[in-house]
Amino acid sequence: MAAAMRLRIDPTSSTPPFEQVKEQITAAVDAGRLAPGEKLPPVRSLATELGLAANTVARAYKELELLGVVATRGRAGTVVLGAGSARAAREAAAAYAGAVRALGLSAAEAHELLDRALDQ
Repeated sequence: MAAAMRLRIDPTSSTPPFEQVKEQITAAVDAGRLAPGEKLPPVRSLATELGLAANTVARAYKELELLGVVATRGRAGTVVLGAGSARAAREAAAAYAGAVRALGLSAAEAHELLDRALDQ
C-alpha cells in the first residue's frame, strides 16, 4: 500500500471499523495524499493488512463509491476519483485541446479521435 495511505484501525473506538476505513481514505483524498486515478489496494489485501474481514473493507469501498470518492472498475480495481477528479479531467482536456491545435487538427477531427479513444 502506498505510504500515503497508511490506515490504522482502533479496535477500542466506538466508530465501526468500516467507518474508520472510509473516513481515513476520504481524509487522504481530501488532503491530496491519494490522487485521482490512484488505485486502492484490493479488498482482500487491505482486509488482511488491517486484520479485518473482507466484507468490512468491501463495505467501506462501497460507501466511498456511493459518495463519489472512488470508482470500482471490475478487474481494474478501485481507483480514486476524489474532489480533484473534475479538475484533473479539465486539465487533461485542456492539454489535449492544446496538442490537437498545435497539430493543426480541426475540432471535428479532434472529437473523432477522442471518441475512438474513449471507445477502446
